[in-house]
Amino acid sequence: MINVIPSDARSSFDRGWLRGSHSFSFGEYQDPENTAFGPMRVANDDVIAPGRGFGAHPHSDMEIVSIVLSGKLRHEDNLGNVAVTSFGGIQRMSAGSGMIHTEHNASDTEEVRLLQLWFMPKTRGLEPSYETTSFDPAALARALVPIVSPEGGPRVATIHQDMTIYLGRLAKDETLTFNQDAGRRMYIFSIEGKLGLDAEYLLNEGDTARVEQQDSIELQGNEDTFYMIIDLP
Repeated sequence: MINVIPSDARSSFDRGWLRGSHSFSFGEYQDPENTAFGPMRVANDDVIAPGRGFGAHPHSDMEIVSIVLSGKLRHEDNLGNVAVTSFGGIQRMSAGSGMIHTEHNASDTEEVRLLQLWFMPKTRGLEPSYETTSFDPAALARALVPIVSPEGGPRVATIHQDMTIYLGRLAKDETLTFNQDAGRRMYIFSIEGKLGLDAEYLLNEGDTARVEQQDSIELQGNEDTFYMIIDLP
C-alpha cells in the first residue's frame, strides 16, 4: 500500500527567520490522525535565515537526525559537543535521559536548509550522545547509500532504533529496486526532482510516500532526482 502525500498537504509556515514544513504533528500544527509512522515522529524541512537559529532547549528519549542540504548548521550541547555541518554531513543526537542543545545557521550571509527527523528509541533512558558523520555525495548516483543505521560505520551514523536512512540519486529514465524484509515500512521523500514509484505513482519535489505491506518498490527517475528512503519497523 502506497500513500502519497503531496508537498502542499504538509503544514507550511514562515516566521521570517525560519520557514519550512512539517510532515507530522509538530508545534502549532496538531493533527491526531498524523502523529507518527512506526517509530518516526517528526520530519521537518527547515530553512534558517543567516545568523539565526534555535536557542538552548531540552530533549529526552528521542533519536534526532539532521541532514544538511545546503548552507552550514552549527550544533552545541551541554555535553561539550560543538560541530558545524554542511552538505554531505549528518548530525545524530540521542537525547536519552536528557540533553540540552542549540542549533544555528553558522553563516551570516546564506541560508541553511536541513531535514530534521525524530524517531522514538528502541530503549528509553539511554545515556545521551552525539556524533557527526559524512557521506560521499558522488556515491549517491544510481545507488542507495546508508547514512544512518543501528550498526553505524565509518560513514554511517549510529541510531538506537531498528531502522536505516538511505539517500540516492537517479538520472532521468534510470531505475532502481529497493527491497526490505516483510512486515516493514518505507518512508520516501523526493528532495529534488520527480521520482516514480512502481511505474504507477509520481512524487514531485517535496512530496512524500508512506509505504506499508510491500516488500519491494521500483524507483524511477522521471527527471534527475535526489531522494531519501527510510526503512522502518
